[in-house]
Amino acid sequence: MAAAACPGCLKRDERIAALEHRVAELEARLGANATNSGTPPSANPPAAPKPVVKTPTGRQPGAQPGHEPYLRRRLPPERIAEVIDFRPQRCHGCHATLPERPGPNDPEPTWHQVAELPPLAARVTEYRGHARTCPRCGTLNHAPLPAELRRHSVGPRLTAFLAYLAGCHHVSTRGLEELAEDAFGVPLALGTVSRLQSQVSEALMAAHAEAVAVVRQAPVKHVDETGWKLAGKLCWLWVAATQSVAAFLTHARRGAAGLTALLGEEIRGILCSDRWSAYGRLPVAQRQVCWAHLVRDFRRCTERGLMGQPVGEAGLRAAEALFREWHLFRGGGITRRALYRRLDPVAAELHEALERGCGCADAKVAAFCENLLAVAPALWRFVVREGLEPTNNHAERLLRRGVLWRKNAFGSASERGLRFVERLLTVVQTLRLQKRPVLEFLYQSLVAHRAGLSAPKLLPAG
Repeated sequence: MAAAACPGCLKRDERIAALEHRVAELEARLGANATNSGTPPSANPPAAPKPVVKTPTGRQPGAQPGHEPYLRRRLPPERIAEVIDFRPQRCHGCHATLPERPGPNDPEPTWHQVAELPPLAARVTEYRGHARTCPRCGTLNHAPLPAELRRHSVGPRLTAFLAYLAGCHHVSTRGLEELAEDAFGVPLALGTVSRLQSQVSEALMAAHAEAVAVVRQAPVKHVDETGWKLAGKLCWLWVAATQSVAAFLTHARRGAAGLTALLGEEIRGILCSDRWSAYGRLPVAQRQVCWAHLVRDFRRCTERGLMGQPVGEAGLRAAEALFREWHLFRGGGITRRALYRRLDPVAAELHEALERGCGCADAKVAAFCENLLAVAPALWRFVVREGLEPTNNHAERLLRRGVLWRKNAFGSASERGLRFVERLLTVVQTLRLQKRPVLEFLYQSLVAHRAGLSAPKLLPAG
């Protein structure tokens, strides 16, 4: 008859198992970095590996042999302020005097253009309202300044340029104040800069609404979010983007409420995103999961020890094959049918590894496998759907400008400031996607707003 287990020994074994589990969890947290978690590279611990490790090729830096040179673009004649000609005076052969005008066989002159800024100073117009005393009756008469002139002290072009510096180059409000005085000789108070930003925000309201309407109806869009600050309190900056339009929105919530505020109650089309819970409200048929995030998740599985290593290695093999075939497809090397045929066995192998991982003794690895199997079709929708990509890099690149702005300006001080951020980012990033000039659009929007006219369209007609 087997001896009964000692109660004290059982408690000891349970305690040891619990402590081992806790040590494993703490080691996993200690090892979190940008390569295996959502930790940004700037917050990496000192011993963390670099997020991108490139194998040295042995080639010299710079353009390689056969690279097509990037020639400087010659500006057209209307952009030339002055032309200085150099003509040969005497022949190098016989020393004869050369004619002033070119002959029929003479080649076109060579050229070299030098761009220089003129002395910078804003053009200031002073309006004066004079008074005159009537010599007949002694009445003092004033000529009032027109109300439309007194309404603004900074013109639309300078206002647009200050907004351009904020939205495109992350200059803070105080930095704009300094630039206005140092670069243009126009002293502005911080309050004036803030009021100018409010005017820009109002001028861009229609353009922002136009962009939001377009992305809501788009059949495919990329969505992401990042933290923002409102008077020191955490809120969220959302972006939804197609290949030609980006719409930004600030919201107090990172969950379903923020997503609904951006895309509406009835979300249409397919969303490419990470696996954040806010996107879990969508049917799997409307989702494409970002593989760049999955690579980090699979790498984290491999670092959790022997129990998670098979799942992690299978996922990393699948990701390597996926990106290899995707880049080949994007470059025109294979057709979409061939892409499907090549990735089908990769998907099957990963599916089997995830099913085995559901029985893993590591609870976190098992939960990860179960969650990924629940959205399995969303891993491969880009293979069959035109316009989809396997990563959410498109949205993350667009959101990066907002991240840099937040780091420099520490968020917004008011709701009015939030509107300025979301509208300006929407216009700037959309125009950049369309390869259209940002500054001119801002100027035209301000001119129309101050004149009470219809705002220019953010999207080209047709």
